[in-house]
Amino acid sequence: MKLPSVKLTRTHYTILGALIVLFVLWRVYAALFPDVRNERMVPVVRTITVGETSTDNKAVYPGTVRGKYESSLAFQVSGKIIRRNVNVGDTVRAGQVLLEIDPKDVRQSLNAAQAACNAARSDYKLARDNYARYASLFEKGAVSTMTRDQYKTQYEAAEASLRSAEANLTQAQNQMGYTQLVSDHDGSVSSLSGEVGQVVSAGTPVATVVQSGNREIQFYVPENRLGEVHPGMDATVTFWALHNVTARGTVTEIASMADSVTRTYRVRVAVDNWPDAAQLGMTAKVTLDTGVESAIVIPSSAIYQTGSQPQVWVVRNRKAVKTDVTVAGYEGSNVKISSGLVKGDIVVTGGANKISEGEEVQLEGSEFK
Repeated sequence: MKLPSVKLTRTHYTILGALIVLFVLWRVYAALFPDVRNERMVPVVRTITVGETSTDNKAVYPGTVRGKYESSLAFQVSGKIIRRNVNVGDTVRAGQVLLEIDPKDVRQSLNAAQAACNAARSDYKLARDNYARYASLFEKGAVSTMTRDQYKTQYEAAEASLRSAEANLTQAQNQMGYTQLVSDHDGSVSSLSGEVGQVVSAGTPVATVVQSGNREIQFYVPENRLGEVHPGMDATVTFWALHNVTARGTVTEIASMADSVTRTYRVRVAVDNWPDAAQLGMTAKVTLDTGVESAIVIPSSAIYQTGSQPQVWVVRNRKAVKTDVTVAGYEGSNVKISSGLVKGDIVVTGGANKISEGEEVQLEGSEFK
């Protein structure tokens, strides 16, 4: 079968030539500008080079102005409070009555003891007179030795009963005095937990009196920082309420046992020169200077932590390597590292969320890929 002939015109040749030119141009463009989508992108990260830094090793704790000597006062007998003579903050004198409890029951006990003492005294006088009379008769031979000894025994028993009754009377009188809670020294009332109408048990503290003239700063240290504090250590005390007035102090005492609830240890600081405006109960900032140490310090943004173990990304041979570190403390926005890094390590501080273990990275500002 003979195919029909096709006659090519000038238009056909023009179209064919244009297609050839377009194909050639496309091949040239593809050779000069390869597809960027096929090129692997290397993440760019911000880094620092680790070096040792000398830092002031300071610890800061919140503290409170307290009295050096504080007495927690309690009634020695149980009863209902009927009178409160002072308020928190009042200045008191030694022997001043702070609170009183209802003495009715104690007064009845005192009356009974007084009556028993009077009866014992009467019995004693009778036994004493009888013994004296029969002793005289015995000397004259009018009565036997057994009779005399009988009255002597009665006299001695009455004397012992009288002494016991007098002791009970003294105890009842003391109990009557215990219905008044008195201050044991000059000072100021720092707390009151007893109110009129409240029934209190003997030995339950209801008031605290701070002795005049002696004050100190108290603060609490967690058990993991206890080794950093020792008696004789210098401290700087800053009073927030006094526009950051500062004073020098010295650690005088560290509690030997932790608080059963907070598990912290109480530390006392004696202040050399107290500001005149410092009052009991004011808050203060206690700064302890434990000296100067050389440490590796990195920005807190470099810490990468998904579990309990803090880590950082370290660049080695242009690859990101996840490294475990131990955090020794904090200094502003920086973190002190005690182990895991050495001087000269390159640590990623920005862009850590874009990289993975062993991935090649580009340092910000560098040209290598």
